[in-house]
Amino acid sequence: MASIPQPELNERLAAILAISQKMNSQRDLSALLDLIAHEAISLLDCDRASIFLLDRETNELWSKVALGSDEILRFDASRGIAGSTATTGEISNVRDAYSDPRFYTGIDGKTGYRTRTLLAVAVRNQQGAIIGAFEALNKRVGVFTARDEESLTALASHAAIAIETAQLIGELRRNQDELAQQNAHLWREVESRYATHGIIGSGQRIQQVVRLIERIRDSVVNVLITGESGTGKELAAKAIHYNSPRVRRPFVALNCAALPETLLESELFGIEKGVATGVNSRVGQFQKADGGTLFLDEIGDLSLIAQAKILRVLQERVLERVGGRTPIPVDVRLLAATNKDLEAEIAKGTFREDLYYRIKVIHIHMPPLREIRDEIPLLANHFLKEYCRETVREAMEFAPEVMRKLMSTAWPGNVRQLRNEVMRLSACARHNLIEEEDLWEGLPAAGRDEPAPAPVKLQSLKKAVAEMERRMIAEALNETRNNQQQAAKLLGLSRQGLINKMKRYAIAG
Repeated sequence: MASIPQPELNERLAAILAISQKMNSQRDLSALLDLIAHEAISLLDCDRASIFLLDRETNELWSKVALGSDEILRFDASRGIAGSTATTGEISNVRDAYSDPRFYTGIDGKTGYRTRTLLAVAVRNQQGAIIGAFEALNKRVGVFTARDEESLTALASHAAIAIETAQLIGELRRNQDELAQQNAHLWREVESRYATHGIIGSGQRIQQVVRLIERIRDSVVNVLITGESGTGKELAAKAIHYNSPRVRRPFVALNCAALPETLLESELFGIEKGVATGVNSRVGQFQKADGGTLFLDEIGDLSLIAQAKILRVLQERVLERVGGRTPIPVDVRLLAATNKDLEAEIAKGTFREDLYYRIKVIHIHMPPLREIRDEIPLLANHFLKEYCRETVREAMEFAPEVMRKLMSTAWPGNVRQLRNEVMRLSACARHNLIEEEDLWEGLPAAGRDEPAPAPVKLQSLKKAVAEMERRMIAEALNETRNNQQQAAKLLGLSRQGLINKMKRYAIAG
């Protein structure tokens, strides 16, 4: 084979380098294939050029029909000279296409083009695997030479890198678009769920809560949500947030009773690096909720010091991290919840009156389940459908006697306890009909005799409430053999909340 003169060799290498630079700047696969074909035509002085890419899943070769066209030509990878090249990896330099038995005339038939001379080389990636074939058609003067073979092979190696990069970027963009669509779908689901508030109930008391949430949907005032543990205070808080102008901003929830006093301030306001050995800078919940909503559950369990700092943030809209000196501006809507009588706590001196009126711009009370027993069938069936949907199980239903017992139960843990019991029944039931034998043994039966509470005078109401709490805690501990975690779950409390009440009533653990 005659060697290529150095000036011509340098010229061709420079041309291939320039083409390579153009290819590396193109990220769209369709435009890249057009660019490669156009540059190959110029480099090899031919009529047409095409890159056929190998689809390994279907074992097909595909290519654009013409420059700038969106029409795709597909055919079996075992057919034609391009297929032979993609299979064997060998260079095919054909002087008369129609005399070559490998030539697939069907392509000319589809495109209306008459192929005379043809040069095909394999397109290999950096690992050496064949990803397609590169064809040049109809040399304008004479036939394709050995120099053309070398040029097309060099161009194919550069094209392979650019093609794989464009394919990867295309896949990343598709994944990004898919994630964006999924994210938008999830947002629509969340907004749809809380647009109807997610609060189940058709009775007057629940509908009053729903209507109040609807009335304040366009405001950003602070809200105090009261009610026993397990009545759905956080659900109400989420409904308020997801129906407010802050819907696309963070919703951050913190249970004040679950944190020890030593960690509460740093958790709320953040902490600066170096305050103590090994301590790193950390953002607090107020700053995480910036622009959105902060939900403080069990706010009545906060110390007076923490209350004073929260009041300052609400008044001045700035905070300082523990160990910090620089004020940090924050824009937070506060939703607070408690199962305590805050006015009674104010009288005892354990809750700040100024903070109380700051957080109680709007007051929502979530009724205990025993006061809305008519809602129990609706709630229980909702939780049952939820379980079947999540576990992809056939539809289930309650036997009439089971529903009667559910409606007659005291439910000290309120809706949370009812939901947990329905989930337990659903998981343990042997059939699609939940029967009486599936019930939890500790579930009180309808009409069960209990000692009537001793009559109390009106002025001793607080004492009577305390005595009822003390009795229920003692019964729960006895039922669970002093297992505080299980007793707390039974009562619908956090473990720390139970411990706090045990200390208050001097109940031994």
